[in-house]
Amino acid sequence: CKKQAEKAVHQKKEQSKTKCRKARRRHINLVAEFNHRQRKNIWLETHIWHAKRFHMVKKWGYCLGNSPTEKSYRACYRAMTKHCLLQDLSYYCCLELKGKENELLRQLARICSSDTGLTFQEACYLSGRFEGSLNLYRADRYPEDVLGPATFIWKPRDGSENRQLWIWVHPALKKDILRELKAIFQCTEPEEMCISEPVTTSVQGEKQVEVVTSLGNKRKKEDKEGEKAVPVKKIIGDGTRDPFQSYSWIAQTTGIVISDRSMEILRYRLIGPLSHSVLTETLKAASVQTV
Repeated sequence: CKKQAEKAVHQKKEQSKTKCRKARRRHINLVAEFNHRQRKNIWLETHIWHAKRFHMVKKWGYCLGNSPTEKSYRACYRAMTKHCLLQDLSYYCCLELKGKENELLRQLARICSSDTGLTFQEACYLSGRFEGSLNLYRADRYPEDVLGPATFIWKPRDGSENRQLWIWVHPALKKDILRELKAIFQCTEPEEMCISEPVTTSVQGEKQVEVVTSLGNKRKKEDKEGEKAVPVKKIIGDGTRDPFQSYSWIAQTTGIVISDRSMEILRYRLIGPLSHSVLTETLKAASVQTV
């Protein structure tokens, strides 16, 4: 037992000498470590902030903040009641539909019903000014075979008959709803494929990757060009999609395109009396230039 204890202490000392804290906290090492740790459970953009203040859980292929810790519970409640509290809803899946407006409305009417409320074809929603919500069903099966709730928003009209629609669904419902949308629009041909791993094209990037992956070796001081090649945090796929699977499909007959935009469009929810003030101070109107 004494020999094993001495051996463990000796190995710990050797391991600590390989990388000092400054080297471990170097930006390139952190990004490489983050990308490696979220291969099974995707991290949101606000993961580091939440991990310090919330109890994290692994659900639907994501690592999400479940409940605040004792130290941040009162702060969250105070922000929600008196100031502004921001929630990261980026784990919700976004399905994008592009094509002719008449064809989109004709097929979307098959998976919803006006008996449950306003649908995709309401004028207030078609203008793109408001976000709608409804329940989706399997094609021509209302009131049976419910798929689940969804929210949607149309891109404002630009004078063309082609429109763009974003549908937001819970990750637990995405596969079923996406399968139903592909069936009613007959989108079977893959348009775009997802790359499994980021491709490194520069020589500097290859050198830098070698430095990161080699454990226990110090960074070469003469590798000055490699300092510039900092890896980018890139999320491949999402918690509900295989990274080797296509993420965009097209219908050859109608030209309708369905794209899976999960983890590509971030979404946040603001709660509190000062939410509107935060938005007005943060967002600035862009100057529209017509050519």
